[in-house]
Amino acid sequence: MLDLIILTLHFFICFLISIAIWYGLKDVDSHSSSTAGAEMRPDGLVFIGKEDDIKKSQRITAKIDGREIVVFYHEGKFHALDSRCYHEGGPLCRGEIEDIDGQACIVCPWHKFKITLETGEGLYEGINPQEPSPTPKWQSKGVKQRIHKITIDNGNVYVSPPDFSVSFDSDYYAEIYKNGGELAIAKPSHLEATE
Repeated sequence: MLDLIILTLHFFICFLISIAIWYGLKDVDSHSSSTAGAEMRPDGLVFIGKEDDIKKSQRITAKIDGREIVVFYHEGKFHALDSRCYHEGGPLCRGEIEDIDGQACIVCPWHKFKITLETGEGLYEGINPQEPSPTPKWQSKGVKQRIHKITIDNGNVYVSPPDFSVSFDSDYYAEIYKNGGELAIAKPSHLEATE
């Protein structure tokens, strides 16, 4: 009985913490700014921002045909990907960048999913139980997050429109947020926030 009470209290506290985090982060975004409107060049490239401005802020969010993307400037390179995490739509623009096995990864602030900036692969730490002394190793789940091609021209940063002939897991949440914004998705539950 005591175990059940402790478990219930644990979930309740985690639920309260997830609500506090959700509402605390909802209106605060210390890393990114947003472009007012995307301009398209005749070659189809969409203007995102000035190279120097993005280098200073290190990230910026923008919309391409209503689809929210985030552009990171990290260790001398620009990276663009769907702004909403492939797992449950978490705001990647608010995540921290970590080095995992020599790969720069954005860590989703909702559930700590790790996504490589270079390829959009989801990473997880797993073990091979058949090894005599299994040790956790980082492994790929495959490409989960849509990456957008960046072009720099005359100090301006452009993104190529997405190629929808290939689909990615992040397309689902990109489309939901495109059509309904934050109201279209429920906030993470107390169980998910603790994972």
